[in-house]
Amino acid sequence: LTFPLLSVTFLVSFGSSMLYGYNLAVVNSPAAHIKAFYNATWSQRYGHGLASGSLTLLYSLTVSIFAVGGLVGSLLVGVLVERYGRKGTLSRSALLVLLAGGFMSFSRELGSPEMVIIGRSITGLHSGICLSVVPLYLGEIAPKNLRGFLSLVPSIFICLGVFFAQVLGLPELLGEDRFWPLFLSVVVIPTSLQLLLLHCFPESPRYLLIERNDVCRATEALHRFLGTPDVQDVIEEMKEEQRSLSSVEMVSVWQLLRDRSVRWQTLSVVVVNAGMQLSGIDAIWFYTNTIFENAGIPVSQIPYTTVGTGAIEVVAGLIGCFTIEKLGRRPLIITGFCAMGICSAGITVSLLLQTDLPWMRYVSVVCVVGIIAGFCMGPAGIPFLMTAELFTQSHRPAAYILGGSLNWFCNFTIGFIFPFLQMSAGAFCYLVFCGVCLLVALYVYVIIPETKNKTFMEISHIFA
Repeated sequence: LTFPLLSVTFLVSFGSSMLYGYNLAVVNSPAAHIKAFYNATWSQRYGHGLASGSLTLLYSLTVSIFAVGGLVGSLLVGVLVERYGRKGTLSRSALLVLLAGGFMSFSRELGSPEMVIIGRSITGLHSGICLSVVPLYLGEIAPKNLRGFLSLVPSIFICLGVFFAQVLGLPELLGEDRFWPLFLSVVVIPTSLQLLLLHCFPESPRYLLIERNDVCRATEALHRFLGTPDVQDVIEEMKEEQRSLSSVEMVSVWQLLRDRSVRWQTLSVVVVNAGMQLSGIDAIWFYTNTIFENAGIPVSQIPYTTVGTGAIEVVAGLIGCFTIEKLGRRPLIITGFCAMGICSAGITVSLLLQTDLPWMRYVSVVCVVGIIAGFCMGPAGIPFLMTAELFTQSHRPAAYILGGSLNWFCNFTIGFIFPFLQMSAGAFCYLVFCGVCLLVALYVYVIIPETKNKTFMEISHIFA
């Protein structure tokens, strides 16, 4: 593990992946302030406030438009990484965050809810690009014995992003009404740092050699990342993959779906990425305060309870990162989904019994913590790692487009419908998440092989 390898992993995780987690949770604590701003602006424009249902709809749009931007971003990944490379795409996409931060920071001064919604959609566009490109970049620069560790570092920073959003949202910091535009636009700071420093690191050697046929620059990149002059074995392995793909062009998503030789890999990406979002984790992140309020936690204690759950998810992410190379991918992701499914059922039971047993409110908190911890230990990062590992270079960008699109579509679906699902189904809505989690865990157990310490070609041969 060399210093350049570790440095670039932390840099892209801090400047890109962390923003995804931050933007997932940032709308949680200032929800009341943002709704009040929407209502006041509507009154100034039209002489009357918004009805309760209309206000809920507008706020749900603000929350879920992030996922719409993410969906568009994920669809652009294939074109961007082929044209600009992995590192080049990350550098250019950082400019989107600066634009979004400007929209959100001046929205209240200009009395424009539309600027909040546009800013959220642009941050989603950035996250949609980076959520696929960061693990793609790290998966390609990492040696196979470190691929799992380095590819899970972004998931830790996603958890850190959620945690920072929860901490900054405390009433003592940026949780007051006058600070919420600043709270939404803090994302420009880590992005600016990434923009300044990323040019110091090389492009992905696999991209340079296999797609650009630039052996010289690929060799220089390997020398820098691996810290050794002897990289001939790695060069030969990449050349072997290049030769095997010499008659195969970069495939489109449609070609990927029709390719019978990668049918099970494609289905696995679909199941795991869709299951990751339909597990209910986005409902927990988007609406943590509402869930705790329904569970009976005193309003004054909710922000601090939320911060406590954030700290636990960071610890769980660290555990997953440092155990993945020892335990493997399958045990972590199966355990994570099983824990999430059991805890989702636990929330239903605790909400149903809290009227008769007041102490059950704390069971709800424990179950929320269990869902977050289970997610951060495995499902948070392994689906993106698996997308890189299950495909060769020609199919990988299309696989990321497919997985990323499903990821964001399901993210939008949960973010938009969860408040209405909660109103109609009450405590039973969490049983849907329970069923999804347990079915995905069963699929992984039956279908997906262990990929630890295997080259991309070896994994492809296992499926073949």
